Amino acid sequence: MPKVTEAHRAARRDEIIEAALRCFAAKGYQRTAMADVIEESGLSAGAIYGYFAGKQELFAAVAGRVLEARRGELDEQRAHGEPLTPGRVMATLIDGMRREPFGHVIVQLWAEAAVDSEMRGLVQAVLARVRETVRLRLVEWASAEPGRVDGDPEEWATRVGPVLLGAVPGFMIQREIAADFDEEAYLRALPEVFPH
Repeated sequence: MPKVTEAHRAARRDEIIEAALRCFAAKGYQRTAMADVIEESGLSAGAIYGYFAGKQELFAAVAGRVLEARRGELDEQRAHGEPLTPGRVMATLIDGMRREPFGHVIVQLWAEAAVDSEMRGLVQAVLARVRETVRLRLVEWASAEPGRVDGDPEEWATRVGPVLLGAVPGFMIQREIAADFDEEAYLRALPEVFPH
């Protein structure tokens, strides 16, 4: 039997993650079963379970992919000049989240995490990575702008980061529930509201 290359394994894993993302986007996390992912991928159950133990692991992989895409967008924005202001960091993150086909499922996952300890653990792990990504961007900006923040840039970023991250659920919940919600106006307002 020929050896499976690492590139082949990575491509197969990506294929499964993409199928899971499509299922989560179409049905939501709760209503998606592993059978749906198996059917969507066109692979056997054995092939899927050879990479992921179940739906929660798939969710973690999908969330990881979404987070890496956001980090890439922040890096791309940063490559064009000075450190991003806090408002630009949040606008970039939120704009990327809203373009994800998986984006509308996030509110469901937060609700699920409030009542399911396993899901809470997965969501907390993703949140920790997002918080650290934002914190590092804030430290970079605060270090480049001496006198613009109160105290040490590291301490300031640690203190302010969770408040800034509150803009994400604010956007996502209003987007899902408020019929008159203006996404573009929200994104334009972020750099006005946060330090710039």
